[in-house]
Amino acid sequence: MGSYDWAFWLGLAVLLGLIEVASLDLVFLMLAGGALAGAVVAIGTDNLVVEALVALITAVAMLAVVRPVAVRHLRTPLALRTGTAALVGQHGVATERVDRNDGRIKLKGEVWSARTYDPTSVIEAGQGVEVVQIDGATAIVYESEL
Repeated sequence: MGSYDWAFWLGLAVLLGLIEVASLDLVFLMLAGGALAGAVVAIGTDNLVVEALVALITAVAMLAVVRPVAVRHLRTPLALRTGTAALVGQHGVATERVDRNDGRIKLKGEVWSARTYDPTSVIEAGQGVEVVQIDGATAIVYESEL
């Protein structure tokens, strides 16, 4: 490859970064980190074997050390969520008709104002709902089977 090895490694890092955007599992991001390390080494040397070894060692180290920590921080367990964040994913029951503008649900023993996540759907009283998000004091819900 010659004196432009760094461009190859940088291009590979960008490609892996784009794949990461589609997968969102942090594996390709760690591989992109290894490719970036290869690019940095390629600036200082023309030895492809050294560049590849640095890229490989960096990628494996990032997969083994950095990714588990990052995943642990990104995926907060439901038990640790507090406030309105703890209500996302919870099931309730519509106490009044819920549409895109208004409605009422019973959620964890409390009555909440609600509206549907899908503006074209209507949830009748007595139907089960699942909370998608909380917007102020309004639960955004979709119909769910209990």
